[in-house]
Amino acid sequence: MPTIIVLAILAVVILWLISAYNRLISLKGQTENAWKQIDVQLKRRHDLIPNLINAVKGAMQFERETLEAVIAARNSAVSACAGATPATASQVANAEGVLSAALTRFMAVVEAYPDLKATGNIGQFQEELSSTENKVAFARQAYNDTATEYNVSQRQFPTMLAAGIAGATPAQLWEITDGADRAVPTVNLSMS
Repeated sequence: MPTIIVLAILAVVILWLISAYNRLISLKGQTENAWKQIDVQLKRRHDLIPNLINAVKGAMQFERETLEAVIAARNSAVSACAGATPATASQVANAEGVLSAALTRFMAVVEAYPDLKATGNIGQFQEELSSTENKVAFARQAYNDTATEYNVSQRQFPTMLAAGIAGATPAQLWEITDGADRAVPTVNLSMS
């Protein structure tokens, strides 16, 4: 009788270990998939930028510095994304932050050229880029949600006992590192 009890307890522990292992592997896979979704959207963003630059290049000859800054930031972001993993999220986030800042300056310059805004191609590229920016934001949020669930599971007892067996390592969250991105915009609606 005591042997049966010991075997039953051992069976329960083994079943629990298998369940915890499978859950961690599943969460790891979901985190990697969420990362790849960011990658897909960033690739789309990176592919749109040269088309937008080419569409405005002729009309913005004296804004060469702005164009070159966007091109350099895009190239840096593409390099940071090449072979990126959830473990290198901070490097990708930094490069993408620089690109976002350069694009913001670029769009402000484009707004100063009414003839460019009237061109259908420019408006279409701006709309596609804006749509892609929204998709990137949603993909980042989904990644952070999944990575947080994965990280929390790894630290919870008793699942943490299976984390080593599953090869679970914490995933980096996508964080805003640029202070300018964190700043609250100033809105002045006064008529003066």
